[in-house]
Amino acid sequence: MRVLGIDPGSETTGWGVVDGDARRYRLVEFGTVRANPRERFAARLLKISDGVAAVIEKFRPDVCAVEESFFAVNAQTALKLGHVRGVVLLAAERAGVEIAEYAPRLVKQTVVGYGAAEKQQVQEMMRVLLKLKEPPAPFDASDALAVAVTHLHHAGRPEVSKDKAAPARAKLEALLAANPRRRAPR
Repeated sequence: MRVLGIDPGSETTGWGVVDGDARRYRLVEFGTVRANPRERFAARLLKISDGVAAVIEKFRPDVCAVEESFFAVNAQTALKLGHVRGVVLLAAERAGVEIAEYAPRLVKQTVVGYGAAEKQQVQEMMRVLLKLKEPPAPFDASDALAVAVTHLHHAGRPEVSKDKAAPARAKLEALLAANPRRRAPR
């Protein structure tokens, strides 16, 4: 299976392509799509969308695994990140590529073994797991590779069912279903 991992960012969006399965995988390539922070935000979104579409066209992944948004202290930052995720999802959907989404904490837990791992730890684990001489840089690219590896480890699991719900959301929904008196936070 070929997986394109994406770490969305409004200035730098990381991407990484990995072939394999949960037991064995290998790096194909990684990089970033950079947008000038001085450009209008809409122009940056277009550049990111076009860049992701070009990566999809070049590498023809089976799956596009995208990191979910985290809860940012700054609402404006979270909103912009949501827009970036939207254009990434649109590019993958337009290309007919299956989409999977993973919470940042699950990605870190999967590749490092600790859900609050630092970016340097994720970067070093990508070097080790993908048998690279140097850690993949920048952090945006190593994070994207971690998202791709996470998909290889979680593909086919119940929480990533046919509806492609994000694992964290699927777990929350299962907990709420098991205890109907609990309500999801709004």
